[in-house]
Amino acid sequence: MGRGGNFRKGRGGGRGGKRNRDDNRGGHQPYTRYPEVVKQNERLERYYNDLLQLPEEEREQFWAALKRELPNSFRFCGSKGHALAVKNLLQTRYIPEITRITYDGAVVEPPQPVPWYPDGLAWWMTTPKNVIRKFPPFSAFQKFLVSETSVGNISRQEVVSMIPPLLMDLRPGMTVLDMCAAPGSKAAQLLEMIHRGEEARIRHVIKQFGGSVDEIKSADDDAARLEADPSDDGRATGMLIANDADYKRSHMLIHQLKRLSSPNMIVTNHDATMYPSLRIPNPEDPSKPNYLKFDRILADVPCSGDGTLRKNVNLWKDWAPAAALGLHLTQVRILVRALQMLKPGGRMVYSTCSMNPVENESVVAAAIERCGGPDKIEIVDCADQLPLLQRKPGMRKWKIMDKSARVWNSWQEVEDHAKSTEDGITPSRLVESMFPRPEGSICADLPLERCMRVYAHQQDTGGFFITVLQKKAEFKAKPEEVRPKEKKQAPKRPLEEAEGTEEAKKQKTENDEAAKTEDVVIEEAPVEPAEEAKAEEVAPVEETPATEEPAAKEEATETPAETPAETPKEAPKEGEAQPERKQKQQGPYEEPFKYLPADHEVIKNIADFYKISPRFPADRYMIRNATGEPAKAIYYTSALVRDILVMNEGRGVKFIHGGVKMYVKQDAPSAEVCRWRIQSEGMPILHGYVGAERVVVLKKKETLKKLLIEMFPKIANGEWEKLDEIGERVRDLALGCCVLRVEPDGDDEEFNEHMALPLWKSFQSLNLMLPKEDRSAMLLRIYNDTTPLINMGIKRDAPKEGAEAKKEGEEEVKAEETETPAEAKTDVTVEAPAAAEEQVKDAEGDVSMKEETTA
Repeated sequence: MGRGGNFRKGRGGGRGGKRNRDDNRGGHQPYTRYPEVVKQNERLERYYNDLLQLPEEEREQFWAALKRELPNSFRFCGSKGHALAVKNLLQTRYIPEITRITYDGAVVEPPQPVPWYPDGLAWWMTTPKNVIRKFPPFSAFQKFLVSETSVGNISRQEVVSMIPPLLMDLRPGMTVLDMCAAPGSKAAQLLEMIHRGEEARIRHVIKQFGGSVDEIKSADDDAARLEADPSDDGRATGMLIANDADYKRSHMLIHQLKRLSSPNMIVTNHDATMYPSLRIPNPEDPSKPNYLKFDRILADVPCSGDGTLRKNVNLWKDWAPAAALGLHLTQVRILVRALQMLKPGGRMVYSTCSMNPVENESVVAAAIERCGGPDKIEIVDCADQLPLLQRKPGMRKWKIMDKSARVWNSWQEVEDHAKSTEDGITPSRLVESMFPRPEGSICADLPLERCMRVYAHQQDTGGFFITVLQKKAEFKAKPEEVRPKEKKQAPKRPLEEAEGTEEAKKQKTENDEAAKTEDVVIEEAPVEPAEEAKAEEVAPVEETPATEEPAAKEEATETPAETPAETPKEAPKEGEAQPERKQKQQGPYEEPFKYLPADHEVIKNIADFYKISPRFPADRYMIRNATGEPAKAIYYTSALVRDILVMNEGRGVKFIHGGVKMYVKQDAPSAEVCRWRIQSEGMPILHGYVGAERVVVLKKKETLKKLLIEMFPKIANGEWEKLDEIGERVRDLALGCCVLRVEPDGDDEEFNEHMALPLWKSFQSLNLMLPKEDRSAMLLRIYNDTTPLINMGIKRDAPKEGAEAKKEGEEEVKAEETETPAEAKTDVTVEAPAAAEEQVKDAEGDVSMKEETTA
């Protein structure tokens, strides 16, 4: 089925519209079924048959696999111990039911673990959709997948896209940059690696200093040792910067990553070819600027995407060689910029979902050549890693198909052809760096066979290309060569166009400073507008132009960078003058990141109310407003994230997100109650440091179930007795927010997950401060229970009418936990006491209180 599926024809019924008496659907017209895409493309098949030279039998398997639908795949997320627990649930609860199903006389194949993925945490299934819809066990399994995906325990991710992070050797304490990160599945893998073993390390340290938390056994034995990341009391000190050039996609990235509740993450919005240098503290000489070099970098670059033919079926009709040719130079620039920002000894992965060598081996060779050759950059041999992953070696020789579908064997052949023509111009888009290196060149003997090619027929996946590179020494990158025919009209760099302005001078000064520690190369590409738009239409991953802002101002402007993959929607015809492009900001204004001093009155009040241990750092709290005073939410970040956000303020770095929302403002019933409640996403970070006075310990499975199903269970007038082991504790607890620490007693093997949840106590009742989808997911995961949630605030002993019911009704507030308007909103219900004000301020603003009526 082509993209878009079925659409209704016409507007259908509606008030006042004509009704078709023979149609009981209210006048809607029948669905229009679009013809299926024909999975054939003569140029595509001719090029890859000639390029790959597969034996006839394997060639048939290759094309047959590309024409089949891709298996559904998913990955268990979070800490390794938690991911193994959720995986165990799949194996013990759902797989046995599915294996009992027979269809057309055969046993239905259940989901299977991906054989090469570590610890069996990635799974896939090939069951047809009609079978999934027909049998109840699949329906239950589907609910489980949707539920766990919504709370971040499962990630729907294509199998081959899981490979690059596994080859990076990323360990706790390291800094990593994901240059083209949206939609964020690989970035989530990297973030999990940074936090490996953190919970066990923190609990161990807290226990050493007399804390009340229990130590837990970690599935990551090596990472759980304090020596793995010792400098911050066991807290993770590493950092992920996830970047995307498109503003909207960067917010999709936030939505994907914030579910992991990491204070060690920053999201930025920059063109990866010109990613800015980031200042960090210089302990040796604070007067001299110091710039961040990354331990690890992932560049999963925009590409033509012909490895995704199985899921992007429109590529069968849209594929054209111009798509890959138009992206080659952009990909080289991204890779060169990545290698510049990498530490000596650091490792990076370059990957694409393309099978075309012009986007793969030729990019690797061109970038290494510009960076000083194999003496500076090494291709790492990964043959011994992921041994069960079937792969092909990278190519040392290849051919290039130009946009007219002519195939070229070498750059010499192209030059000879150009000399034989009257104008002496080479075929459009072809450049020397696309071809294998000639004998005698610095990169002629590069071991490109160490690159990895994954084809669809090998293990029923999509197509993918991966290369692991290691930086051996610093280098000065060679400038990009400009083709002779374009030298006369070579466009200026953005900074040259704005030369003489105040903002240009400021930006030039920043680049000069950064050049002392690294060679920053910002180059313009030769532009062929009419063809670039076509290439961008074919590419499945779009990258919107974005460059550094001259200053972080509300009315900031940006200078677009023109590259082969990035052009205006309406490009001028060949030969016409390039129209002047207006400078404008991409995306809405972003609030600044302002850090609060440790002795701020609000921070001291919070620490006093929750009896927070002095071992928890108080100098990492941050707010998102220009006033510098807490208004609605307080965030928490790691020390390195704080240093980067503070030291790069006003330098044109487009920070979109950073930190974890730790506290949100909540109206309190009295002056003694802290107005800042702990947010659920910040609870895993903070709970071990909260004093025993604000902690409720729960050990019984049924008590937790009652709190999950019932919103606002009563505690007044002796009702606290129904809360079992926590009843007396919550009766005597002071009003306000507290920590519900779930420490299973070990009697039930299925109830062994340690958790910390925010709990709000009012005069009349309690409430778990969790979004409804989190409650439902926990009920399904722990109890296999789909019971609807019950709002006890509207339950009455006897029916009452009119004003009396209205007066006695408990009031509910919807606290919307949002990051920005672009993100999805999640409802959390909070009970306000009977004597509360008519208006209650929630985490993101004033929300009118809603009175409940009798059931």
